[in-house]
Amino acid sequence: MSHASQPGLPLDERLPLLGIAAWSGTGKTTLLERLLPCLRDRGLRVAVIKHAHHGFDVDQPGKDSHRLRQAGATPMLVASRHRLALMMETPGQEEADLAQLVEMVRLQTPDLVLVEGFKAWPLPKLELHRPAVGKPLRVAEDPWVRAVASDAPLALPAGVEALDINDLEAVADWVAAWPARWPDERRPRPTPVGEPAP
Repeated sequence: MSHASQPGLPLDERLPLLGIAAWSGTGKTTLLERLLPCLRDRGLRVAVIKHAHHGFDVDQPGKDSHRLRQAGATPMLVASRHRLALMMETPGQEEADLAQLVEMVRLQTPDLVLVEGFKAWPLPKLELHRPAVGKPLRVAEDPWVRAVASDAPLALPAGVEALDINDLEAVADWVAAWPARWPDERRPRPTPVGEPAP
């Protein structure tokens, strides 16, 4: 899916977004799992939107909420004093709509929204790359990549920062600084003269 084919994603100055883009096997979820407590320790309230590639269900058959959702509740919201879950069928929707999901988390007023997956969407990204996975870097084709965290030295386009994927504190510092940079980072990197646009 090309960047141009995506619907508009409002890059609102008041809600910093950062995509985490990587090929399967790179360790996105493991890194996020270690990164989130570091960001919380730095005083940030971070929301995460994760793309799932297949049909999934967070509800258990037989439970009241599952029965009511199956009966047609759209959406089904179940809540206790400890947590809440919003479940909704999206029949006929070809792909998850990131703009709609961002609006849903906006109400919780996070300091930062990390978006795992949705790599074709036009939003600033941190790319994770491990040469051992055997997949190409996306940064050359994606003008939205702002930094690449890798376990090997890489040649990167101008304006793209290099991070050590194994230096959790350095990655956490870079991500924690993102909300302050966000107002100036809401456009793709300029394409240098003579270089074809992606």
